[in-house]
Amino acid sequence: MVPSSSKKMNESNLIQKITTLLTAASRKACPEMTGGAEITPATQEKFGHYQCNSAMKLTKIAKKPPREIAQQIIDKIDNKDGFFSKIEIAGPGFINLTISSDHLSKMLDEALRAGPPVPAKKERIIVEFSSPNIAKEMHVGHLRSTIIGECLARLFEYLGHDVLRLNHVGDWGTQFGMLITYMREEVPEVLEGKKATDLPALMEWYRASKRRFDEDESFKARARKGVVALQSGDPEAKKAWEMVCEISRKGYNEVYDLLDVTLKERGESFYNPMLSDLVHDLEQKGLVTPSEGAKCLFLEGYKIPLMVQKSDGGFGYDATDLAAMNQRVKDEKAERIIVITDAGQS
Repeated sequence: MVPSSSKKMNESNLIQKITTLLTAASRKACPEMTGGAEITPATQEKFGHYQCNSAMKLTKIAKKPPREIAQQIIDKIDNKDGFFSKIEIAGPGFINLTISSDHLSKMLDEALRAGPPVPAKKERIIVEFSSPNIAKEMHVGHLRSTIIGECLARLFEYLGHDVLRLNHVGDWGTQFGMLITYMREEVPEVLEGKKATDLPALMEWYRASKRRFDEDESFKARARKGVVALQSGDPEAKKAWEMVCEISRKGYNEVYDLLDVTLKERGESFYNPMLSDLVHDLEQKGLVTPSEGAKCLFLEGYKIPLMVQKSDGGFGYDATDLAAMNQRVKDEKAERIIVITDAGQS
């Protein structure tokens, strides 16, 4: 790994020091040499941090094999302070250079003491990560997204940027009508607040409700009515939905607290009131194309369009994601948006 930059010893200065040392050694080994030593980052960790290729180019001038020249250069390197922990010849005459751990530690210490460089332009950066689905436990994909997202957010904050960490949880859709209907019929005491529960229990009920939804037409009809009730703002349905979200949130926060992760939850439901206006705006701009009753947005280079509104008038993930990006740019004034999504979340 190439060492990180700092004010006192950034990578440019580091390469300059290595170039100076290797140039001086190369000229002692081959006085006819002109110009400076050629230093490049190592292509693989096993080759050290940097590589000097000068011996290869000095073959014609010195009239010696490149490995012999490389050894002469190594013998002339001023390494009294132990700057390099390992110097070795590889292949036909490459010189692999490894900087000592003591010097790397000193550089990092200087960087931390000096503090981060002031950004040329402070940016408003949104980092979206984690994003589990309500009523479902996190899997390893969510954990990867959470850890990577937290690392990036901390890095940008350290560099002086204005960072908003967002948790785009899946908290809206037809599955909630299905789950709430099942709970109302099988465990009404939970929805009535008479019995406590947790996220693993919610997940079991979700699976059971999905099986019943697929097998029982009568239940399917009741579940769909439950979706309509929730989306129309029915107080009882909304209260049940909020309870399910809170139980899930409690389970997720246990993980976030353990990992020392900070997130602002802003789920799909947050953008629901914006969807109709979004579609209207896209239509006014002439960007919507009707397709089999649905309203679609065809993008150049992609065969599958974004479905901004279904044929039945409902909205899906495409519309929600568009509304999210629109809100982040217009309202949050985001100049940079980074979405961390693991392959396991797709």
